[in-house]
Formats: sequence, structure tokens, C-alpha cells
Amino acid sequence: SMFMPIASPVVATKRMNMLSKGTEMSLKTVQQHFSDMEVLSLSGNFCSDKKPAAVNWIEGRGKSVVCEAVVPGHIVTSVLKTSVPALIDVNISKNMIGSAVAGSIGGFNAHAANIVTAIFIATGQDPAQVVSSSNCMTLMEPWGEGEDLYISCTMPSIEIGTVGGGTQLPAQAACLDMLGVKGPNENCPGENANMLARIVCGTVLAGELSLMSALAAGHLVRSHLRHNRSSTNTAPTTSNFHPSRPSCTSS
Repeated sequence: SMFMPIASPVVATKRMNMLSKGTEMSLKTVQQHFSDMEVLSLSGNFCSDKKPAAVNWIEGRGKSVVCEAVVPGHIVTSVLKTSVPALIDVNISKNMIGSAVAGSIGGFNAHAANIVTAIFIATGQDPAQVVSSSNCMTLMEPWGEGEDLYISCTMPSIEIGTVGGGTQLPAQAACLDMLGVKGPNENCPGENANMLARIVCGTVLAGELSLMSALAAGHLVRSHLRHNRSSTNTAPTTSNFHPSRPSCTSS
């Protein structure tokens, strides 16, 4: 058996249907020269689409983005309510050591998948591709004289596009338009998708900084209790449908 990875020049979309069509035509062309070649399956899973895999973490898939920022120490203290040394210590212990102990692949972050999922649903991406698109390594280091914080997020496999699929739905198209990346970029093909990937990575960085600060300051549970959406005063819904509940049975 032989696995044939297909590299695609498609830049504005990351749609598996389009890639599958191109792969099928490529295989038919190869078969014209090697008539005894048997195609067992169009997909051999080496692409590892919608499945956790080291290959996407190492070689990248879709868009590979690195986002970085320097946060002044006084902002860390006054706004994030913690300190630069505390953030760095928590990041090493949680995102690096904790993830390594768990045997994580691409999961060296606090909650990148939360942000990626929200943006994917809002902009018409394939939510199932959050599996590999949320691969992320969050790093924190002291900056300058050690008073400021350097933070970076490395995301090697953001599978994202601005053309086709759910990007054409009214609400999702409106979100893309609001971000200035709706549809193809006529002047620079693929640049809208590139920009959207940068937006994802930048937003992930902001989310990482927020959650890590809450953990370092011990505010996580308190904030959840304070902003718990289940306590919001919402109008009760009425329905004539009353599903039966499963009964307990002893084995």
C-alpha cells in the first residue's frame, strides 16, 4: 500500500469537498499511466482531517500563524490583577508540564478551542475542524528588564476559508463582512483567508491571557459564579412536547 499526500494550491478556501475533487482527478490521471494501480480509498487518513494527529501539529495544515504581544507590567498588575512572574509560573506548570504529563498533542494552551469554536461557528467554518485548528502552544516570558510580559501563541493548523460552504449563510457572511474578509480578495487571492486566520490567532492570544490571569489570581471560579448565565432572568418557554425520561434499571 502507498499513501499519497496531496498538496493543494487553494488559498481562499479550506473545503475538503474541493480537495477531494482535485485528488480524484489526480488519481485518474496517474491511473492512465499505471493501469494496474488500484485505488483503495480516496482518503487514507494521513490527512488526519477532524482527528487529533501529530502530523498536523508538526507539518501544519491550512494556515500556520504565530501571534505575539508585549504586555506592560503595570497593565498585568492593574487590569489582569496578577503579576508577570505569577503568569509565567502558571503557564509553565499548566500549559507546558501539565499538558506534557497528559500526553497532549498540540494542546499546550489553556483554552484555545473555546475561541476557535466561537469564531468558526460565527464565520461559517466547519466546526468539526476545530479538532486540529485549535492546536496551539502558548508561551510566556519576562520582557525587557523583566517587568513586562511577552506572550505568544503558535497555531500551525488553522483550517479556515472565506469562500464556499457556510460562509455564504446570511449571518455568517455578515460576520465576515464586519471583519473585512468576506469572500475572495480580488487584488490578492487568499489574503482574506490569511487575515481571518490571523484574527483567530490574535483572539486566541487574548483569551489565553485572560484565562491564565484569572487562574493566577484565583478568580476563575468566582467569575463563573458571578456571571453564571443560568441565573439570568429569562422568560420561561412553553411547549406541548413532554419527552419521557429514562427509568433507572438495575443491572
